[in-house]
Amino acid sequence: MTFVLSILAGRLVQLQGLDSKVYEARAAQQRVQPEVLPARRGSITDVNGHELAVTVEAREVSADPALISAEKRAQVAATLAKELGRPQEQIAAKLAMTGTRYQLIAKDVDPVVAERVLDHEFPGVTSKPQYRRLYPGDDLAGSLIGFVGFDGDGLAGLERKYDKVLAGRDGKQSIEIGRDGKRIPMTRDTRQAPVPGREVRLTIDRDIQWAAQRAIAQEVAKTGARSGSAIVMDVRTGHILAMANAPELNLNAWQEAAPEDRINRAAAEVFEPGSTNKVITAAAALEAGAVTPGTVFRVKDNIRCADQVLRDAHPHEPENLTFSGIVATSSNVGTIMAAQKVGDEKLYNMLKAFGFGSKPGSGLETEEAGLLPSWSQWSGSQSCTVAYGQGVSVTALQMASVYQTIANGGVRVAPQIVAGVADEETKKIVPSPPGKRTRVISATTAKQIAGMLEAAVGAEGTGNLAAIEGYRVAGKTGTAMRYDEKCQGYCGYTATFVGFTPADAPRLVALAVIQDPQKGHYGGQIAAPVFRDVMTFALKSRKIPPTGTTPPPVRIRAGE
Repeated sequence: MTFVLSILAGRLVQLQGLDSKVYEARAAQQRVQPEVLPARRGSITDVNGHELAVTVEAREVSADPALISAEKRAQVAATLAKELGRPQEQIAAKLAMTGTRYQLIAKDVDPVVAERVLDHEFPGVTSKPQYRRLYPGDDLAGSLIGFVGFDGDGLAGLERKYDKVLAGRDGKQSIEIGRDGKRIPMTRDTRQAPVPGREVRLTIDRDIQWAAQRAIAQEVAKTGARSGSAIVMDVRTGHILAMANAPELNLNAWQEAAPEDRINRAAAEVFEPGSTNKVITAAAALEAGAVTPGTVFRVKDNIRCADQVLRDAHPHEPENLTFSGIVATSSNVGTIMAAQKVGDEKLYNMLKAFGFGSKPGSGLETEEAGLLPSWSQWSGSQSCTVAYGQGVSVTALQMASVYQTIANGGVRVAPQIVAGVADEETKKIVPSPPGKRTRVISATTAKQIAGMLEAAVGAEGTGNLAAIEGYRVAGKTGTAMRYDEKCQGYCGYTATFVGFTPADAPRLVALAVIQDPQKGHYGGQIAAPVFRDVMTFALKSRKIPPTGTTPPPVRIRAGE
């Protein structure tokens, strides 16, 4: 007995004396559990502070299968399935994995539901705080805002672009837990608090965005079109008040959307602009002194360019049109005749000055630069077609920026989508610096073009369906043949209308573009009404009154 007791005594001395610190460290390692404290993601808000993307509290419910007895397993699975709305078979399968110590049962659980689960006091069933991202407007500005993945990282749109600002910094803590998975009272707790993400405020106006989305979606559905986009901009600041697409992305179910519907088409989809491009040809001709608004051209309904015969949209007898009349009636032939007085190089330089071939500078990750081949590479017929918007490609955002420049007296203001970001200390919004301002054309030329565009919305113009009662409207239709990779050529059309109002004191620019419509295809027929509806709403929303002035007469034909 003395020998046995001496062995036990020696072992006790070893455990409690010599090796005590080793075993104490191992025990602490088993009890102490590090835990990440997620940071609350910052909100994305509209220009008035209304939340477009918001983070709310949620819970993650998990289980330790080793602590749930075989007799209790069915009851626990049935109860969790009922409370969490999950299939009982899946939960039962997870609880049967007794060789593991952790099984995720459900994420993004409402805190009230998680509390009910814990009230059952099942051994090994625990919950921990987390956050989930919600989008109150569902598809409101969906493809612009973007979405986050299951791990909370921004995957698309502004959620991705401003991920570091929105995400904040996670904290961490260490706590001691017992065998039942619950915290041991009065034990040590080390904690580093998380730093919440910051708010990103947009220039988007929630109400105008809603109106733009509704109008473009209705027209896309009505015409059986493939897609469409609409943009509203502030002339003076370049702020984008609405950027809508159809189909639009429902952010609360983004996984169900086709990949092409997750793209912000207004900034990323390139197309040939058609006649909306004629204002740049007009600017080049006026700036070069090659024409004046009253210069008369003898315009036939066709013209030969190299090996091609190019035509106006409708057959007509030769007529004497002023240059203002050429723009107002959207004559391809007349536009080509004016461009020939300018020359390819000067026309190319004017296209570049208006932003063709360059990204608009809005800061959106997906914005494209379009396609502007060098003038030295233009073919014989392309020298003519570029003048009326075929043979170059742009985005809706680029074309809206062109008309913002004209409306702003010839000064381009880089488009802006983010109004500001919250300061980390004060939480107050720090405004973004103003958009870069660049003089593109003279104020005189801009005013002359505005007069032509106002005539284009008049009785003899192609854009009369864009007229708004009581307001002076300037704008231009565009109908372009659409290149489609599926048919490896031109098949279908792109219909566009873009303009500004009040024409004599411009405040807002709006654009509508409809891709591959099946019922009608002229910009004045299907895009102009979208412009009218969106602009009417925006004018009322921004409380912009009519100027009360009368537009000066514009001579369309010689002798009038």
